[in-house]
Amino acid sequence: MPSVFTPYQKFVLAVLSFLQFTIILDFMIISPLGALLLPQLHITTRQFGLVVSVYAFSAGVSGLLAAGFADKFDRKQLLLFFYTGFLMGTLLCGVAGSYRFLLVARIVTGVFGGVVGSIILAIVADLFPIEVRGRVMGTIQTAFAASQVFGLPLGVILSSHWGWHAPFMMILAVGVPVGVVIATRMQPIVEHLKVPSTRPPLQHVLTTVSQGRYLRTFLATTMLTTGGFMLMPFGSAFTVNNLGIPFDVQKWVYGSTGVVTLGFGPLLGRVADSIGKYKLFVIGTIAGAAIVAVYCNLGRTPLATVVAINAVLFIAITSRIISASALISAVPDLADRGAFMSVNAAVQQFAGGIASSLAGLIVVQQPDGHLSRYDVLGYVVVGAMAATIVLMYPIHRAVMRKMALGAAAKSATAAAAE
Repeated sequence: MPSVFTPYQKFVLAVLSFLQFTIILDFMIISPLGALLLPQLHITTRQFGLVVSVYAFSAGVSGLLAAGFADKFDRKQLLLFFYTGFLMGTLLCGVAGSYRFLLVARIVTGVFGGVVGSIILAIVADLFPIEVRGRVMGTIQTAFAASQVFGLPLGVILSSHWGWHAPFMMILAVGVPVGVVIATRMQPIVEHLKVPSTRPPLQHVLTTVSQGRYLRTFLATTMLTTGGFMLMPFGSAFTVNNLGIPFDVQKWVYGSTGVVTLGFGPLLGRVADSIGKYKLFVIGTIAGAAIVAVYCNLGRTPLATVVAINAVLFIAITSRIISASALISAVPDLADRGAFMSVNAAVQQFAGGIASSLAGLIVVQQPDGHLSRYDVLGYVVVGAMAATIVLMYPIHRAVMRKMALGAAAKSATAAAAE
């Protein structure tokens, strides 16, 4: 951990990372369970796409509803409220006995879990300066890798032995202690409450979404999300039915991929702070798009090759997530930070829901289980990834100007003090 962080900042970063681990794991666990849910619940690929996307749609709605109030409460209390609701939704998933019950449970989980990520980003922007935020995002994004290394393989093992409900109960078991730690040890986060604001919640949201610089960011978030969500729903089914990797062997794919990403996450954060966040984003996007184009056209493939391709792909994805998150976190002003993050999370969830649904329309499962038109899905993802390079550039320029103005103001203040 860099020495520029205080002991309390290190503690907060560790807590937020572990919390993010539970949120990401809950969201990602659906994908590897797809190979079990499709036959056991007797559902089609479109119905399964809905199970994935309904989480995103409900999270998007709750994000918009929460945006007006996000800057009016202590962020710690807001985090506890939504995280508790997320754990309740996870419990419902763990006891679901039918497709409809699972669908409702995913809606409840999305309503609460989808807002948690925006609160985490607001807290990061409140407590850490932009100069080190690449390292912060790199550390938090290790939660994504940790879910690959520990969570998903364990989820596959548990579901293989005790059914698809078991992974949700596992998430609940590790999530409750995180909530207790937040409640007892995290300090209130109220600096944003010192900025005077008399705008009612609805006006606060409308004012936030009507600003051009925020709208550009929301558009970039839409395309960023499309590239990720479209491949996720049928990743497990594609691996089993097209690549020929048995379901119970997928733990090695997820585990080895996560180990590589876990090691590269903090390193990529440092790289983002040193060479520039936008430069790393462009490199990661070009590399990721090339790999996706190859991967989605594969047929029967040896396990070692699948592991290698996935490892490199997730390094590219991680570099994009870290650099883009760091840039986007610097866009909003302090008074708008909570609302902006909530709306941005809502946009992300809506875009993810639409992307997942579109993936279900593009991909068709044949009677023998083979997924056809997966190559078409890959080309759509590549196009979306290419578009983000253009959309992120003005955001990069705006953040650079903001940093320059901030540095100039600090210099002027220091000169006046002397």
